[in-house]
Amino acid sequence: MTDRLPLFPLNTVLFPGLVMPLHVFEERYRRLVADLQKLPEDAPRRFGVVAIRDGREIAPVRESEEPAGPLDGLGAPGGDPLDALHPVGCVADIASVQEQPEGHYELLVTGTTRFRLRSLDATGAYLVGEVSALAEQPGEGSGALSAGVERAFRTYQKRLVGAREATLAAEPDLPDDPQVLSYLVAAATALPTHVKQELLASPDTAHRLARELELLRHESAVIARLPSLPAADLTRQAFSPN
Repeated sequence: MTDRLPLFPLNTVLFPGLVMPLHVFEERYRRLVADLQKLPEDAPRRFGVVAIRDGREIAPVRESEEPAGPLDGLGAPGGDPLDALHPVGCVADIASVQEQPEGHYELLVTGTTRFRLRSLDATGAYLVGEVSALAEQPGEGSGALSAGVERAFRTYQKRLVGAREATLAAEPDLPDDPQVLSYLVAAATALPTHVKQELLASPDTAHRLARELELLRHESAVIARLPSLPAADLTRQAFSPN
């Protein structure tokens, strides 16, 4: 079955269970938020976050004062707009909305479920997609893989911050659920967008964990050989598996 969902293309990936802040200032996405705000109180306020494959989040400057169209900044003129977006995205539920005096919005959204983008409707102020839900399957051996990923992720964190063995006791607990762990590690690891997209689109949890184990071991080995690592203090920021 398919559903229609407003879309918010970004140069990043949202994962199920993870929280993302968004500053909404472009007119097309302000319209999106305003339309969701008009829904009945008991209606879900949600939209789809899709990673951009070809283009950028912010529309280029226009010669006229007209607001950006739904496809501005995405793909080549005349091309298939579906090619500009990755085909697998994540539903974002709005947890909080703060409207700013200049008409901008500060959002806090939570990723819920994955979807596959089937088609696009660009006739309105913002993109609307026809999407189908993607169920998550555990796959074979996800439990055993999760233990290896947890160890590799802790090693990766230590390498990033230059921590010593004595600091391990102060580290936050990681989730026991393999699926939740797989999404948390995918979000918390400093990887390029296309790699994070690959992890989001994994056919099941076991495949995602196996790929993460490979990536974490590689990244840890690379970091160990670097004489210095810029912006390592960013890895000390707390993360949330909400």
